[in-house]
Order: sequence, then C-alpha cells, then structure tokens
Amino acid sequence: MARSTARRRGRRGVWVLVLAGLVVVAGAGLVWQLGLGPLPDPEGCTATVGGRTVTLTTEQAENAALISAIAVQRGLPARAASIALATAYQESKIVNLEHGDRDSIGIFQQRPSQGWGTREQILDPVYSINAFYDALVRIEGYRSMRITEAAQEVQRSGFPEAYEDHADDARVLASALTGNSPGGRFTCVVRHSLEEEPDTLDKGGLTGRAAVVRRELEGVFGDLSLGGFAPGGVREGHMPGSTHYEGRAIDVFVRPINRANKRQGWAMAYYLVAQAGRLGVDHVIFDNRIWSAGRRSEQGWRAYDPDTRGRPPAVRKVLEHRDHVHVDVVD
Repeated sequence: MARSTARRRGRRGVWVLVLAGLVVVAGAGLVWQLGLGPLPDPEGCTATVGGRTVTLTTEQAENAALISAIAVQRGLPARAASIALATAYQESKIVNLEHGDRDSIGIFQQRPSQGWGTREQILDPVYSINAFYDALVRIEGYRSMRITEAAQEVQRSGFPEAYEDHADDARVLASALTGNSPGGRFTCVVRHSLEEEPDTLDKGGLTGRAAVVRRELEGVFGDLSLGGFAPGGVREGHMPGSTHYEGRAIDVFVRPINRANKRQGWAMAYYLVAQAGRLGVDHVIFDNRIWSAGRRSEQGWRAYDPDTRGRPPAVRKVLEHRDHVHVDVVD
C-alpha cells in the first residue's frame, strides 16, 4: 500500500511539473506577443502626427503606404490620400478582402457589377487604388469637402457619414506616409521570416532581393534616379563594410535638396519601412535618420551619425543622406 501511494504521489508530481511548464510556455508566448518585459515589441506599425498616434498591423501598413505612395506618384495632395484612407478604413479596415456585401471585394469593397472592373482587377491593390483616385479627381471641389462627403461621392454607401469616424486617423496616416511629416513619424517593428535568396548578382549588380526592391520602387513611384550599384558590383565610393559592396543596397536620389524633394524622400522611406517584412528590408537611411528592422518601436528611427569631421558641406550632406534614400536588404 505504501509503495502504491508513493507511485501515485510521484505521478502527481510529474503532472504538476508538466502543467507548470505549460503555464510558463504560454506565459512566455503571451509576453512575446504583447511585447512585454525585455522581449521585443510585437510586430506592427505606428504613425504619430500632432500628438495623435495611429497603430496598424503590418498588413494594414502595407496597404496604407501603397494608397499614399500612389497619391504621391500621381501628384495628388495629401487630402486625396486622407479621403482614400478613411474610405479603406470603413470599407475593409485597410485589408484586401476577397469577400463582402453582395459582390463587394478589395480594399475599397468595389463591385464588379457596378463597373469598377473585374474581380481579378479589383483584388489587385494597385488597380483598385488607382480606380478610386480616378473617380475622386472627377469630383469638383473634393479638396475642400469634408472627408466623408468626398468619400461618399465616390462610394455611394448606404452609410454616408461613416467615413468621418476615420477622418482623424486617416489624416495622421496621410500626413506621415506622403512625406509631409518627416523625421521618423512613421515606424514599424518587423521580423523577417523569408526564404533564402542566392547572393548571385543580376546583370545590374544587385542580389535577387535587392532587385525586387528596385522593381517595386520604380513600379510604385515611377521614374527614379538610382545609384549605389553597377554591373559586376561596386568596389569603391562607399564606407568600409557597406552593403553596397555586396549588391544588397540601393540609393534613391532626391536632388536638389529642397522641401519638395525632402517630402518625396520621406514618402519613399516610409513606404520601404511599411513593406520591410515582405521585401526583407533591413535598413533605411534618409535625412540623417536611420531605421532598422527588429528594433523596438521607440528606437525605430534614430539619429544617423556618420563621421563628417573635416569634410566640406557638400560631402557632409551626402554622408548624412540628405540627398538620397538608402535602403538595404537582409542576406
């Protein structure tokens, strides 16, 4: 009897240890997910303008940045991006949905039956965003309308005032993502989980991952002045250890240095940060600020401190990345 009781006690002790282990694992998972304690912040993005902070998932940030970037590429005002973002918030929570009311689909819940395009076209975010702006710019006086009124003119929703619920957040995102709020007002925490890519350089001198970034930048923002890579690779002209020498970096020039070009530079920098997880972006540098993937949110953008001692002003501006956006990708 004593031996049987001891065995039961032993089994109970084992189960107690197992349950305790499960609690520890679950707690650690929750801490990781919430970004508590010494572990990194959870993945996601924030925009802070005028004391108001908007938080997005990485998926929402990718779409919001694309909405804003297309407005920049088309030469539209930030107001147009605000209207589009408020609409996307209301219609889909800025997610590219494959379903909706009746035949509504996509970021703006556009309907093939209402002439917005085919299902395949509408589910292409670039197509659907341009279709929205095509309709918006035909509205006389949309720049001076309330956001909800302009959105309603495009969407013809059964809830015409609903878009105004998202107007404040949309204005914050549009101000940041169009580059009108510089200096690191938009940041993300991302963790890469990408498939390995060969380090072989393409005919332009870029790795496969960097070449994808180049194609995307040109596809979204149009013709750009690019540098930092060359057929066969570059071997000089950059700091020791630069990722340019590995074909993993691109410079996007925004010369001359002026207010408009600085705005363009920040729009591209923020776009790259928003797409960092998907594209494998590791660092973005612009206007003497640097963003790094994997850092806590409050450290996302920080001062960039190159050694400019004894350098002439023109060289200092280049070293501080005042006239170009630098982006590099993970191995």
